[in-house]
Amino acid sequence: MADQETINILFCGTGGQGILTAAEICGWAAMLDGYHVKKSEVHGMAQRGGSVESHLRFGTAVYSPLIPKGEVDYLVAFETGENSRLKNFLKPGGQEMFNELEKAVNKIEDKRYINTYIIGLLSAKLKINEASWLQAIELVFHNKHAEENKKIFLFARKQGGEL
Repeated sequence: MADQETINILFCGTGGQGILTAAEICGWAAMLDGYHVKKSEVHGMAQRGGSVESHLRFGTAVYSPLIPKGEVDYLVAFETGENSRLKNFLKPGGQEMFNELEKAVNKIEDKRYINTYIIGLLSAKLKINEASWLQAIELVFHNKHAEENKKIFLFARKQGGEL
């Protein structure tokens, strides 16, 4: 594990979009790579359609699961309204990944794998080994669609490294 500051990622969208799964994969990958990880989830009023946020923090030592306003390194939004609502959580120089969502829609034939594509792009920006990401995908999907998810992830990770 590299000695580094805490990385803060805020995943957001609406119920049913796979927000919690995306955060789970990222959290497992960081933990498998030796980082200290904290994660918190906020669910909206409805199971499908309500606001959903997942705060993910990792580094050498993390003490709180919630990301303070103005300290998000990466805002990973899967819905326009949620992206707009939570933009103020970004720190100066933080990266919004909402534009990548439109690119994913155009590049991925099976829309069930859009989140995996976005995670692949995000992974290229983080200091987490590829093997840890692939193991995290296996753990979260329990071999159900794991191979297809890994294929999409690796495709996006390569593209993310070229950006």
